[in-house]
Amino acid sequence: MEWIQEFMPLIMFTAVFALLLLGYPVAFTIGGVSLFFGLFTFGTDFFNLLPLRIWGRMTNFTLLAVPLFIYMGVMLEKSGIAEELLETMALVFAKIPGGLAISVIFVGALMGASTGIVGATVVTMGLLSVPTMLRRNYSKALTTGTVAASGTLGQIIPPSIVLVLLGDIINVPVGDLFIGAVIPGLVLVVLYMVYIFGIALIKPELAPKIPQEELDQISRKQLYIRVAKALVPPLFLMLAVLGSIFAGIASPTEAASVGAVGATILTVIYKRFNYTIAMDVMKSTTNLTCMVFIILVGATTLGLVFRGLDGDVLVRGLIRNLPFGKWGILLVVMGIIFIAGFFLDFIEITFIHVPVLAPIMISMGVNPLWLAVLIAVNLQTSFLTPPFGFSLFYLKGVTPPEVQTMDIYKGIIPFVIIQIIGLAVICMIPESITWLPRVLLGD
Repeated sequence: MEWIQEFMPLIMFTAVFALLLLGYPVAFTIGGVSLFFGLFTFGTDFFNLLPLRIWGRMTNFTLLAVPLFIYMGVMLEKSGIAEELLETMALVFAKIPGGLAISVIFVGALMGASTGIVGATVVTMGLLSVPTMLRRNYSKALTTGTVAASGTLGQIIPPSIVLVLLGDIINVPVGDLFIGAVIPGLVLVVLYMVYIFGIALIKPELAPKIPQEELDQISRKQLYIRVAKALVPPLFLMLAVLGSIFAGIASPTEAASVGAVGATILTVIYKRFNYTIAMDVMKSTTNLTCMVFIILVGATTLGLVFRGLDGDVLVRGLIRNLPFGKWGILLVVMGIIFIAGFFLDFIEITFIHVPVLAPIMISMGVNPLWLAVLIAVNLQTSFLTPPFGFSLFYLKGVTPPEVQTMDIYKGIIPFVIIQIIGLAVICMIPESITWLPRVLLGD
């Protein structure tokens, strides 16, 4: 019976993973299995500690940023900013091979920096850009891959909800994470654009240019005016949110409230704000926030039981005994998170895997800020990797009938490879994460 007690944490972890793969709801699976093992192992005394642990997590001021950023993203989805920005940037990049696809990446990056909500960005970009790209004879695979990848940039480009959650779990200031994620986010944007430019140069039939006669219909002056009008709103929001954090005026939570107000103001300016939209935004924000926090409660329960069973000691011993050294173990940890992304959502991985794996790396001398951003970039791939990549589901739901699921799967493969390359680049150059916070904050 001793060996059963010793391996009880792994049995519990396996039960959670198996039930998730069978399709049971995430929040109730994590919480239910944890309660069962906690009661089975510790008896009713388990319930004396659990409420205190949940209360401590739920009263964390930093996590208040989550519903505010969700509100900001959902409100921006209704504002019409993305539509105007995409049409304008398509004209700006029109003369470059693959210009329309490059403009989608550019707009996706700006929307990611304005909202931080992957689902909202993918759906918005899918509705706006997929029909246009297909109408201009873009390859279905390149079209869907570009849109899905551009939508996931909101996962790493701040303000990002996953960075808020990781900051709370790994105990790194969220403002530091936002600043540290700027360069890695830009690295991914550049890599995406280089790939699209290269593929359009080698195989122009996959990404035809916009006909010159269309470009001649708008003067240079008109183009400048359109660019100014399209860029000012998202830049205003980025400056309001990130500028207030970087300048030390507001904490990330306070800046999230600034962003929520700013998104509402922009929606009013675009004359899209009304009672129906306000109610839709409130309902969507409430639903998404409840989902995140119910999972958080379940994950907190899982963490309490897992540590009570000395699961963290067991996993730490297993990983530390690997004959690979610090860098080899980091590769194993990143590999576990990457593979988990094929089956689990980023929130589940954040709350289930990260609390177990991150302390192991930090105890080996790894910089927590660097590790948190690496994990965030790695988690970004979970939106694109089949069979459960959420961006793929979002995109399939808004694409025309002629776009098949296999077209989407083919399209995302190059971008997943690019994300792995980007992860390797920032892993080999730690200063890409740590330099900017050190310069701006003196850390």
